[in-house]
Amino acid sequence: MFFPLNLGVVETPKQVSVWMKLATKIDWQQIVLNIGGKIIEIVLFSALFWIIDRVGKHLIHHIFITNANTSDTASNRISTIFTLLLNIFHYIIMFFWLYAILSVLGVPVGTLIASAGIFSVALGLGAQGFVSDIVTGFFILLEDQFDVGDYVKIETVEGTVSAMGLRTTQITSADGTLNFVPNRKILIISNQSRNDMRVLIDLHITASTPAPELTKAIEGTNKSLVPQYPDIIGEPDIQGVTTQSDGTLVFRVQFYVKNGMQFAIQRDFLAAYLAAAKEAGIQLPSLSLYRPQS
Repeated sequence: MFFPLNLGVVETPKQVSVWMKLATKIDWQQIVLNIGGKIIEIVLFSALFWIIDRVGKHLIHHIFITNANTSDTASNRISTIFTLLLNIFHYIIMFFWLYAILSVLGVPVGTLIASAGIFSVALGLGAQGFVSDIVTGFFILLEDQFDVGDYVKIETVEGTVSAMGLRTTQITSADGTLNFVPNRKILIISNQSRNDMRVLIDLHITASTPAPELTKAIEGTNKSLVPQYPDIIGEPDIQGVTTQSDGTLVFRVQFYVKNGMQFAIQRDFLAAYLAAAKEAGIQLPSLSLYRPQS
């Protein structure tokens, strides 16, 4: 007659009593107090650094806002330094907050930072790119390549600089898209907000278009409209009939205007020229051919 063997481990009363003794020797109250104390410390440190962050940003904003009523160029420069300083201050606060939290948890932060192995791992995870971003951003600021509020073109990104940070530059495109460009990727910058800008208005014409009558209509429009635009520098240059690269005929007018105003002036004068030509009875080609340039 065979009996089934019980291969499971059955704790004897002696083993159970050992575990009970160990459990009774652990000071659960002290463990709860330690965990609760660390949680309270973390909350207090977080609240402290949050207050420091808010107060510091308020002070920086107050200092810079008192210097905001200056010239446009100086104001853009102040805005650039203001956003960059806010960025640097935020990173510093985050670093010390993280250092404090790790210290509360008992992590040897100083030893980790000093460790060459950890430093190598950090480099491998992208610290080189981070350092490159900071160095490039520093030289952009030092050389005054652009400021907040400038209209720039960087590679395929074009728009107004809305913020400049330690790692990235934020550019808002004309359609509202916010582009984040890493500073190390900024190699060639076309800044359209430093010098006077040229505006070209091309009216497409045909060989039968009466150029003298069109010239007279445009001169009359300029005489009445130019005084309303103080951002136009000098007098409009009516260059007359010329050809484009594709061989089409155009009647060209050239302006020089203050930076930032080229697009508005271009639109307004193109519409005024078209209206003047129509009023003078001059037949122009299809509107689909108009491609204003700047």
